[in-house]
Amino acid sequence: MSNIPTPHIECNDANKIAKVVLMPGDPLRAKYIADTYLTEVTTFNTVRNMFGYTGKYKGKPISVMGSGMGMPSIGIYSYELYNFYGVETIIRIGSAGSYSERLHVYDTVLVTEAFSESTYAKLAGGIRSKKLKSSKALNNKLKKIASDLNIELKECVCHSSDVFYSNDPTHWQELRDKYNCECVEMESFALFANAKLLGKKAACLLTISDSFITHEVTSSAERQNSFNHMMEIALGMAKR
Repeated sequence: MSNIPTPHIECNDANKIAKVVLMPGDPLRAKYIADTYLTEVTTFNTVRNMFGYTGKYKGKPISVMGSGMGMPSIGIYSYELYNFYGVETIIRIGSAGSYSERLHVYDTVLVTEAFSESTYAKLAGGIRSKKLKSSKALNNKLKKIASDLNIELKECVCHSSDVFYSNDPTHWQELRDKYNCECVEMESFALFANAKLLGKKAACLLTISDSFITHEVTSSAERQNSFNHMMEIALGMAKR
Protein backbone atom coordinates (compact mmCIF):
# COMPACT_ATOMS: atom_id res chain seq x y z
CA MET A 1 0.00 0.00 0.00
CA SER A 2 1.44 3.37 -1.05
CA ASN A 3 0.10 5.19 2.01
CA ILE A 4 2.08 3.12 4.51
CA PRO A 5 4.14 3.44 6.60
CA THR A 6 2.12 6.21 8.19
CA PRO A 7 3.50 9.17 10.15
CA HIS A 8 3.02 7.25 13.42
CA ILE A 9 3.25 3.54 12.57
CA GLU A 10 6.54 2.39 11.04
CA CYS A 11 5.20 -0.76 9.40
CA ASN A 12 5.41 -1.06 5.62
CA ASP A 13 3.43 -4.31 5.32
CA ALA A 14 -0.26 -4.26 6.29
CA ASN A 15 -0.22 -8.06 6.49
CA LYS A 16 1.95 -7.80 9.61
CA ILE A 17 -1.00 -6.37 11.56
CA ALA A 18 -4.03 -8.57 12.31
CA LYS A 19 -7.61 -7.55 11.58
CA VAL A 20 -8.31 -7.50 15.34
CA VAL A 21 -6.14 -5.22 17.50
CA LEU A 22 -6.17 -4.99 21.28
CA MET A 23 -5.20 -1.50 22.39
CA PRO A 24 -4.13 -0.80 25.97
CA GLY A 25 -2.99 2.71 26.75
CA ASP A 26 0.27 1.62 28.37
CA PRO A 27 2.82 0.16 25.89
CA LEU A 28 4.21 -1.96 28.74
CA ARG A 29 0.78 -3.59 29.09
CA ALA A 30 0.94 -4.41 25.37
CA LYS A 31 4.31 -6.07 25.92
CA TYR A 32 2.95 -7.98 28.92
CA ILE A 33 0.08 -9.36 26.83
CA ALA A 34 2.41 -10.38 24.00
CA ASP A 35 4.89 -12.04 26.39
CA THR A 36 2.22 -13.77 28.49
CA TYR A 37 -0.42 -14.89 26.02
CA LEU A 38 0.83 -14.87 22.43
CA THR A 39 2.96 -17.30 20.43
CA GLU A 40 4.89 -16.74 17.19
CA VAL A 41 5.21 -13.05 18.09
CA THR A 42 6.60 -10.50 15.66
CA THR A 43 7.06 -6.79 16.38
CA PHE A 44 6.09 -3.82 14.26
CA ASN A 45 7.84 -0.66 15.40
CA THR A 46 6.02 2.61 15.92
CA VAL A 47 7.08 6.15 16.62
CA ARG A 48 7.66 7.17 20.26
CA ASN A 49 8.15 3.57 21.44
CA MET A 50 4.48 2.58 21.02
CA PHE A 51 5.54 -0.90 19.96
CA GLY A 52 3.01 -3.23 18.38
CA TYR A 53 3.03 -7.01 18.50
CA THR A 54 1.34 -9.57 16.27
CA GLY A 55 1.13 -13.18 17.33
CA LYS A 56 -1.23 -16.07 17.71
CA TYR A 57 -3.64 -16.77 20.53
CA LYS A 58 -4.77 -20.39 20.54
CA GLY A 59 -3.67 -20.60 16.92
CA LYS A 60 -5.47 -17.48 15.67
CA PRO A 61 -3.79 -14.16 14.70
CA ILE A 62 -4.24 -11.07 16.83
CA SER A 63 -2.28 -7.85 17.35
CA VAL A 64 -1.75 -5.71 20.42
CA MET A 65 -0.43 -2.16 20.51
CA GLY A 66 -0.20 0.68 23.00
CA SER A 67 -2.29 3.75 22.23
CA GLY A 68 -0.66 6.23 24.58
CA MET A 69 -2.67 8.38 26.94
CA GLY A 70 -5.63 10.54 25.99
CA MET A 71 -7.98 10.99 23.05
CA PRO A 72 -5.54 12.69 20.65
CA SER A 73 -3.11 9.79 20.97
CA ILE A 74 -5.58 6.91 20.56
CA GLY A 75 -7.30 8.98 17.88
CA ILE A 76 -4.15 9.03 15.74
CA TYR A 77 -3.19 5.37 16.18
CA SER A 78 -6.69 3.94 15.79
CA TYR A 79 -7.38 6.08 12.70
CA GLU A 80 -4.19 4.91 11.00
CA LEU A 81 -4.86 1.26 11.89
CA TYR A 82 -8.42 1.43 10.60
CA ASN A 83 -7.85 3.57 7.53
CA PHE A 84 -4.41 2.52 6.27
CA TYR A 85 -3.73 -0.98 7.63
CA GLY A 86 -7.12 -2.59 7.05
CA VAL A 87 -7.84 -3.25 10.72
CA GLU A 88 -11.53 -4.05 11.23
CA THR A 89 -11.84 -4.25 15.03
CA ILE A 90 -10.10 -2.42 17.86
CA ILE A 91 -10.77 -3.30 21.49
CA ARG A 92 -9.46 -0.82 24.01
CA ILE A 93 -8.39 -2.48 27.27
CA GLY A 94 -7.60 -0.03 30.01
CA SER A 95 -8.08 1.15 33.57
CA ALA A 96 -10.83 3.37 34.93
CA GLY A 97 -11.90 5.17 38.04
CA SER A 98 -15.28 4.30 39.53
CA TYR A 99 -17.98 6.93 40.00
CA SER A 100 -20.43 4.35 41.34
CA GLU A 101 -20.97 2.19 44.41
CA ARG A 102 -21.78 -0.62 41.95
CA LEU A 103 -18.25 -0.70 40.47
CA HIS A 104 -15.46 -1.87 42.75
CA VAL A 105 -11.70 -2.09 42.37
CA TYR A 106 -10.75 -4.97 40.04
CA ASP A 107 -14.25 -5.21 38.53
CA THR A 108 -14.29 -5.77 34.76
CA VAL A 109 -16.42 -3.30 32.82
CA LEU A 110 -17.82 -3.32 29.28
CA VAL A 111 -18.50 0.19 28.00
CA THR A 112 -21.81 0.55 26.16
CA GLU A 113 -21.49 4.30 25.56
CA ALA A 114 -18.84 6.95 26.14
CA PHE A 115 -19.77 10.50 27.12
CA SER A 116 -17.27 13.32 26.69
CA GLU A 117 -17.02 17.10 26.77
CA SER A 118 -14.26 16.68 24.16
CA THR A 119 -14.57 18.21 20.68
CA TYR A 120 -12.62 15.31 19.15
CA ALA A 121 -15.58 13.71 17.34
CA LYS A 122 -16.82 17.06 15.99
CA LEU A 123 -13.42 18.15 14.69
CA ALA A 124 -12.35 14.77 13.32
CA GLY A 125 -15.57 13.71 11.64
CA GLY A 126 -18.30 16.30 12.09
CA ILE A 127 -19.95 14.11 14.73
CA ARG A 128 -21.77 16.41 17.12
CA SER A 129 -23.03 13.90 19.66
CA LYS A 130 -21.47 13.96 23.11
CA LYS A 131 -22.36 10.30 23.67
CA LEU A 132 -21.07 7.61 21.32
CA LYS A 133 -21.92 3.92 21.34
CA SER A 134 -19.55 0.99 21.06
CA SER A 135 -20.36 -1.84 18.62
CA LYS A 136 -23.38 -3.79 19.85
CA ALA A 137 -22.47 -6.90 17.82
CA LEU A 138 -18.91 -6.81 19.17
CA ASN A 139 -20.15 -6.29 22.72
CA ASN A 140 -22.41 -9.33 22.39
CA LYS A 141 -19.41 -11.45 21.40
CA LEU A 142 -17.38 -10.12 24.32
CA LYS A 143 -20.23 -10.90 26.73
CA LYS A 144 -20.39 -14.46 25.41
CA ILE A 145 -16.63 -14.88 25.84
CA ALA A 146 -16.83 -13.53 29.41
CA SER A 147 -19.66 -15.93 30.20
CA ASP A 148 -17.68 -18.87 28.80
CA LEU A 149 -14.72 -17.83 30.98
CA ASN A 150 -17.00 -17.39 34.02
CA ILE A 151 -15.92 -13.76 34.36
CA GLU A 152 -18.47 -11.24 35.61
CA LEU A 153 -18.79 -8.31 33.23
CA LYS A 154 -20.54 -5.11 34.29
CA GLU A 155 -21.94 -2.89 31.52
CA CYS A 156 -22.00 0.87 31.92
CA VAL A 157 -21.64 4.32 30.39
CA CYS A 158 -18.18 5.82 30.89
CA HIS A 159 -16.92 9.37 31.01
CA SER A 160 -14.01 9.97 28.60
CA SER A 161 -12.20 12.91 30.13
CA ASP A 162 -9.59 15.25 28.65
CA VAL A 163 -8.09 15.91 32.08
CA PHE A 164 -6.69 13.73 34.82
CA TYR A 165 -6.37 16.48 37.44
CA SER A 166 -9.30 18.82 38.03
CA ASN A 167 -9.75 21.74 40.40
CA ASP A 168 -13.48 21.01 40.61
CA PRO A 169 -13.92 18.23 43.20
CA THR A 170 -17.63 17.70 42.49
CA HIS A 171 -17.75 17.78 38.65
CA TRP A 172 -17.66 13.98 38.45
CA GLN A 173 -20.82 13.79 40.54
CA GLU A 174 -22.63 16.09 38.11
CA LEU A 175 -21.61 13.89 35.16
CA ARG A 176 -22.64 10.73 36.99
CA ASP A 177 -26.07 12.12 37.79
CA LYS A 178 -26.75 13.92 34.48
CA TYR A 179 -25.27 11.46 31.97
CA ASN A 180 -25.36 8.21 33.96
CA CYS A 181 -21.55 7.90 33.83
CA GLU A 182 -20.39 5.22 36.25
CA CYS A 183 -16.66 5.34 35.57
CA VAL A 184 -14.01 7.54 33.99
CA GLU A 185 -11.14 6.97 31.55
CA MET A 186 -9.53 9.06 28.80
CA GLU A 187 -9.68 7.32 25.42
CA SER A 188 -12.81 5.42 24.37
CA PHE A 189 -14.82 8.39 23.03
CA ALA A 190 -12.19 9.06 20.34
CA LEU A 191 -11.96 5.36 19.45
CA PHE A 192 -15.74 5.12 19.06
CA ALA A 193 -15.74 8.29 16.96
CA ASN A 194 -13.15 6.88 14.54
CA ALA A 195 -15.04 3.58 14.27
CA LYS A 196 -18.27 5.46 13.49
CA LEU A 197 -16.55 7.69 10.94
CA LEU A 198 -14.79 4.83 9.12
CA GLY A 199 -17.43 2.11 9.38
CA LYS A 200 -15.35 -0.10 11.68
CA LYS A 201 -15.94 -1.91 14.99
CA ALA A 202 -14.82 -0.72 18.40
CA ALA A 203 -15.31 -1.82 21.99
CA CYS A 204 -13.84 -0.95 25.35
CA LEU A 205 -13.10 -3.26 28.28
CA LEU A 206 -11.95 -1.62 31.50
CA THR A 207 -10.72 -2.72 34.89
CA ILE A 208 -11.57 -0.48 37.83
CA SER A 209 -8.27 0.71 39.25
CA ASP A 210 -9.53 3.21 41.81
CA SER A 211 -12.77 4.50 43.28
CA PHE A 212 -14.03 8.04 43.76
CA ILE A 213 -16.49 6.54 46.26
CA THR A 214 -14.30 4.38 48.53
CA HIS A 215 -10.94 5.99 47.63
CA GLU A 216 -9.38 2.57 47.05
CA VAL A 217 -6.49 2.61 44.57
CA THR A 218 -4.22 0.10 42.81
CA SER A 219 -0.50 0.52 42.16
CA SER A 220 1.04 1.17 38.72
CA ALA A 221 2.51 -2.35 38.76
CA GLU A 222 -0.92 -3.84 39.45
CA ARG A 223 -2.44 -1.81 36.63
CA GLN A 224 0.25 -2.97 34.23
CA ASN A 225 0.37 -6.66 35.07
CA SER A 226 -2.68 -7.81 37.02
CA PHE A 227 -5.76 -6.84 35.04
CA ASN A 228 -5.92 -10.22 33.35
CA HIS A 229 -9.67 -10.73 33.11
CA MET A 230 -10.22 -7.97 30.55
CA MET A 231 -7.18 -9.18 28.61
CA GLU A 232 -8.45 -12.76 28.44
CA ILE A 233 -11.91 -11.65 27.33
CA ALA A 234 -10.48 -9.46 24.58
CA LEU A 235 -8.04 -12.16 23.45
CA GLY A 236 -11.01 -14.44 22.89
CA MET A 237 -11.88 -12.27 19.87
CA ALA A 238 -8.97 -13.92 18.00
CA LYS A 239 -11.19 -16.97 17.56
CA ARG A 240 -14.35 -15.10 16.49
